[in-house]
Amino acid sequence: MDQLSAHLDRGWDLAQKGDAQGALTCARRALELDPKSPEVHNLFGYAAALDGDSEEALEHYRQALTLDETYLEAMLNAAEVLVSPLGEWDQAVDMCNDALDYAETDEEITDCVLLKVDALIGKGDLEAAKKAIAMIPAGPFEAASYEFLIGRAHYELGDLEKAAPLIESAVTKDPQHADARYYLGLVRDEKGDARGATDAFLHARALDQLRGAPSWAPTAEAFAAIVQSAVLKLDALLARYVREAEVFCLEIVGAELVVDGVDPRALVIVDVPQPPPTEGTNGQATKARIFVYQRSLERAAGALEHLKAELARALEHEIATLFVETGATTAKEELN
Repeated sequence: MDQLSAHLDRGWDLAQKGDAQGALTCARRALELDPKSPEVHNLFGYAAALDGDSEEALEHYRQALTLDETYLEAMLNAAEVLVSPLGEWDQAVDMCNDALDYAETDEEITDCVLLKVDALIGKGDLEAAKKAIAMIPAGPFEAASYEFLIGRAHYELGDLEKAAPLIESAVTKDPQHADARYYLGLVRDEKGDARGATDAFLHARALDQLRGAPSWAPTAEAFAAIVQSAVLKLDALLARYVREAEVFCLEIVGAELVVDGVDPRALVIVDVPQPPPTEGTNGQATKARIFVYQRSLERAAGALEHLKAELARALEHEIATLFVETGATTAKEELN
C-alpha cells in the first residue's frame, strides 16, 4: 500500500470511529501528498463535517467535484451538509438531482432520493417530497439503516401506515440504533400505545447517553455561558416571564421525565409554578426554572456555529408556547 492510500484508509477508519481530529490529521497529510486527489478532498470534507465545520466541509466536497464531476459519494456528502446543518434546501435538491444522474444501484438511488426528500421537507414542499419518495426502489436492502431512513421519511410526510412496519423492522434488526428507537417511540405514541412509546423512548435515551458528545461540543462550563448569554439576549417581551428564572444546564433529559411523557430529545423545558407566573405589583415575574439539554441541542444544531441560533429558537418557542397554553397575555400576542 502506498503512503497516500495508507493515510486515506487510516483517515476513514478514524472518521468511522468518530475521531474527527485524527481523521483531519490524516486528511492534511494526504493533501500534502496529492492536493489534486478528489478522494483526499472527500475525506477532508467528511472529517471537517464531523468536527462541526460545515462550511469547510462543503468547500472540500466542491473541490472534489471540481476534480471529478462524477464523484457520487462527494455529491451525497455535500447534499447532506447542505440539508443539515446549513439548511440550504434548493442547493441540496440540485445536488441530489445531479447525483441521481450517476446513481446506479438501488442503494445509491435511495441515498439520493432520501436526501432530496429531507431537503424538500425542510423547504416546506411536501407535495414534491411525496412525489420524490415514490422513486425509492422496492428493495430489499441489506442494511437495516435503509429501512429506518425510508420509514422516517414516510413518518415525516405523515404516512404512519408505511412508516410503522419499516421502523419496527429496523429496530428488530439493529436494537442499538438510537434514532430508530426514538422514531419507534414517536410511532407508538401516535398509535396511542403510551407504554410502548415510553419503553422505546427510554431505550433511545440510554443509547443517546452512550453515544456521548460530538467532537466539537463545548465544555459544560462553556455551554453554561452560552446559555446564560442566550437568556440575557431574549426579546424583552419574552424575557419578562423568565426574568428571575433559575437556569440549569444538563446533558440529557432525565429518565423520570421520559416516564412522565417528556420527549427524551427535548431541547429546553421551562418549568413554572402553578398558577403560572404573572406580573406582580413591583413588575417582577414569579420565579420559574429553565432546563437546557446540551446533547439534544448539539444534535439539533449539527455544528458549533449553529448552536447559539438553535438555542435561541428553542428558548423563544418554549417560553412563548408555554404562556399561550396557560392563557397568559404573551409576548406572541403583544407582538401580533
